[in-house]
Amino acid sequence: MEKKRPNILFIMTDQFRADAMSCTGGCAHTPALDRLAAEGIRFTQCHTVSPLCVPARVSMMTGLYPHTTGVWKNSDFVLSPDANLWVRAIRDSGYATSVFGKLHLHTDYGDFIQREYLVNGYGFETVNEVSGPHSTCQTRTHMSEEWSKRGLWDMFCEDMLSRSKRPYAKPSPLSPEDYYDTYVGRKAREYLEQYTDDRPWFCHVSFPGPHEPWDAPKPYSDLYSPEDMPDPLPRTMDGAPDRPQGEYDKLLQNPIIQCSNAESKEIQANYCGSVTLIDDLIGSIIETIKKRGEWDNTIVLFTSDHGEMNGDHGFVHKRNFFRSAMNIPLIIRTPDRAKNGGSVNHSLVSLLDVGPTLAEFAGAELNYEQFGKSLCGNIANPERVHRDCILGEYACEHMLYDGTWKIALNRQGETYLLFDEANDPTEHKNLAAMPEHRQTDAALRERLLCAVMQNNRLAPSLLQLAPQSETEAFHRCVAVE
Repeated sequence: MEKKRPNILFIMTDQFRADAMSCTGGCAHTPALDRLAAEGIRFTQCHTVSPLCVPARVSMMTGLYPHTTGVWKNSDFVLSPDANLWVRAIRDSGYATSVFGKLHLHTDYGDFIQREYLVNGYGFETVNEVSGPHSTCQTRTHMSEEWSKRGLWDMFCEDMLSRSKRPYAKPSPLSPEDYYDTYVGRKAREYLEQYTDDRPWFCHVSFPGPHEPWDAPKPYSDLYSPEDMPDPLPRTMDGAPDRPQGEYDKLLQNPIIQCSNAESKEIQANYCGSVTLIDDLIGSIIETIKKRGEWDNTIVLFTSDHGEMNGDHGFVHKRNFFRSAMNIPLIIRTPDRAKNGGSVNHSLVSLLDVGPTLAEFAGAELNYEQFGKSLCGNIANPERVHRDCILGEYACEHMLYDGTWKIALNRQGETYLLFDEANDPTEHKNLAAMPEHRQTDAALRERLLCAVMQNNRLAPSLLQLAPQSETEAFHRCVAVE
């Protein structure tokens, strides 16, 4: 008798730190994710490709780095449905594919319902897409239509407008039943409850949270006390006062994202509330799968597009190469792994690796060039080393992390961040431009530039409507390298 192919639940979050779960020492209570970790494999050293939504998500879906896609920042663009995408390969291999939540692969405003043909082109047959929290009031989605009918739309948008540009936490006026993350979880659950297709299903659930504006609804906003939150990591100190400048230095000059210790703890408490809300929603989806009698034939992969500073080093958001923004959660639970118990892998892993892993689980072949590497071999052998380094990119800047050292180059190709991660895991002392580390700097720079140039192939067909300024930035970056 032929073995039935597994169902696949792909859960993604937005701005979820690797250390946010209770199974990783975080303050938030996350029993559902803890159970997944206990039945699967948790990767402690998974890192995003880019510390920003659009470049990270485009890279994840295409298996290509930002310097290959040309997507360096959040901007108005449309990922072409003609691009080579692993979701389409999964669909073509015989899966019923669906997505509920945030994709951020096309312009993040306007009429999402009219643009569902794009998402169908990406490989998703059933689509219920939402925007991120900040752009929700600029989009038409099935969620906004429902909110309008129920008199919730104006209330939500008024609350969003009332939030100052300074970082602070305030509960959403929406009830937890009406909150955007709850909407996404509910629609995914309803889809699975009503699923009758003979094909195995691939369900992508992509929560907009715990992305700021730190608006977890009551009672989740009251679950955690600021007094119980840890102190944020202190500001990074420069060893050399005349080191080159980069994108990180722009953050130091931006008062809008500066954050005191007291503000950080208030933000962390609300953030933990959002994490627990999402965990509850994940738990309810899992219970639905169990009620269908399919849990013993379902694979689950959980991750995020990037992390969140939450006050570490004195500021919030992302857009930098610090661990708080780059290190993301990754848990893979398979029925076979569950029989053998959970395990932890400390090898370096990239967000690029998600697509090839899911495709291999589905038995789909990726007959095109991409730079992700399947993690399926690590399921059977949790001690397996996956990568020897991680490449990260943002705003024409490049970072390399090898588990011991981290280096970041500005768009002029100068080293402006250098951390001895083995002895300084909190990235407190920046060693860039210090004479005693010149040899280490040179060796890491050569390694980083070689890695970039090996993957330096532009794929212009990926994008429609790529802004000229972003395209010019890409060519300037390549010219420097």
